[in-house]
Amino acid sequence: MPIQELIAPVNDKLTPTERRIAALVLQDPTLLAFGTVSDLAHRAQTSRPSIVRFATKLGFEGYTDLQSWVRAKLARQLTSPSHRIRHQDTTDTPVRTAIEDAIDQTFTALDKQRLETIARPIANARNIWIISGETSMAGAHALHSGLAMIRPDVHLVAEHSTGRELSNASPKDTAVVFDFARYRRHSITTARALADLGVHLVAITDGPLSPLASLTTTWCELKIPAVGPFDSSIPAVMAAELIVAKVVNQLGDQAKQRIDRLESLWQTTNTFLTYTPRPTRDL
Repeated sequence: MPIQELIAPVNDKLTPTERRIAALVLQDPTLLAFGTVSDLAHRAQTSRPSIVRFATKLGFEGYTDLQSWVRAKLARQLTSPSHRIRHQDTTDTPVRTAIEDAIDQTFTALDKQRLETIARPIANARNIWIISGETSMAGAHALHSGLAMIRPDVHLVAEHSTGRELSNASPKDTAVVFDFARYRRHSITTARALADLGVHLVAITDGPLSPLASLTTTWCELKIPAVGPFDSSIPAVMAAELIVAKVVNQLGDQAKQRIDRLESLWQTTNTFLTYTPRPTRDL
């Protein structure tokens, strides 16, 4: 049952304030899914008790009960591959247009000032811990690969070894967390644990109502389009590459020297295939 079908039967019983709340949540159900009572009250220009009364009029015990219901609906219907693959519409925004819009938005979100703010704690940290949900993992791998070539002590944290790998995390470190709706429990709970340890968090996520955005002031919002039934990895990979480029700039000679040493090791160990194309032969 969609949220519209919960509101319709009690429509005539809603006060003007509750109608204003209803209009907001109908326009954007993620306000209920990921916002707090205070977030929604602020957006609706009302009080916290008004939000709770709205929830009870819809038949829930309180706001938390309503939020859990909406989150479950969104998780199952709005972002699940099984739903997308059954409800693709030929009138939907073409994939190319959606990706081009996401690319433009990524450049806007990661403007010069935001990139400087994000890159600084990464350049200066003792350790870098990279955590990711499943759909954002391509960005995490790109960031890990790029950073590991320009500075030491960069770790991509696997879910099964989180406790062991993060046992040495300290306030001198920085964690970069990638995750988008549907948010993975592992990435959010790990980010909260690191924040409690005093580790500086950098969040690459999809909006101010993301659970990651409430944990740090160092975050950026990416627009994540769907490609068929799945989320596109392009914005996350783009963000990773832009961040690496800015960290290189901030590290200066330190990054250049590390890349030179790496190149020397590649040559010593014959890392790359020496390949000469066969000359074209006349038949």
